[in-house]
Amino acid sequence: MNHGRRSSSLPKRRQVNDRQRKTVAQGGMKSPERRGVGGEQVEGRQAVRELLKANRRRAYEVFLDQTVERTGIVAEIASLALDRRVPLKELSSSKFDLLCRSESSQGVIAMAEPLRLYDINSIFSKDSDSKEKKVVVLDHVIDPRNLGSILRSAECAGFEYIVLPERRSTKITPTVAKTSVGAIEYLKFVLVPGVAGALEELKKLGVWSVGLDPEATDTVWDVNLDGVPLALVLGSEGKGLSRLVRQRCDYLASIPQFGHLDSLNVSAAASVAMFTISR
Repeated sequence: MNHGRRSSSLPKRRQVNDRQRKTVAQGGMKSPERRGVGGEQVEGRQAVRELLKANRRRAYEVFLDQTVERTGIVAEIASLALDRRVPLKELSSSKFDLLCRSESSQGVIAMAEPLRLYDINSIFSKDSDSKEKKVVVLDHVIDPRNLGSILRSAECAGFEYIVLPERRSTKITPTVAKTSVGAIEYLKFVLVPGVAGALEELKKLGVWSVGLDPEATDTVWDVNLDGVPLALVLGSEGKGLSRLVRQRCDYLASIPQFGHLDSLNVSAAASVAMFTISR
């Protein structure tokens, strides 16, 4: 095995301003105070529909741009809001735009309680069935669209848990929620002080970590970690994995490429790696 990493047979491990938005929202429930990982403001038709459909956290209000027709997904949102007893309000386009925090909300915004945070130790406790659990660990991904796309792929590929660092990383903003098209409602988030420390904690709990590194000789095709809890570690845009995080990974793998460009976008690379590993 190159780079001193373990082989696929599991050898020994390596050691607009917020005041204006609040004013608009105060027609009913005040916009919740941000804390934790975020997710209080959900924008986009599919994202809002999944918030109401999943019904895993409380939705306070749904706002519609009055120019939006109540057909298709919008009609489904209105029906779900009625079933869940969530107030549904129409706003003029000017007031709606003051509330909007993404580039395109598609005329639908919801206010909800923050996403719940989980603890690494509770996820992989000895009492839990953790053998098949898969985690995505993000090493300072700062572009909200990249994060949203990664979350969407993670949910579709069966990665249930997302580990985010407290600093130098985007949280669940309205843009992230919209880009994820509702995946945030089904994922479980862990917020950690540092990624390297989180990997050490995961190692103690029996979780094997695979860092995605374009310079790695071994590829994701070589990863064979069936029957063990696994963490896929993704680096930041441009810089990739930090030095310390790379050292803490049990295994480094690249994605085979056959064209002329140097590398894939982090969200595209994440999608390829997640579905390859899940296969």
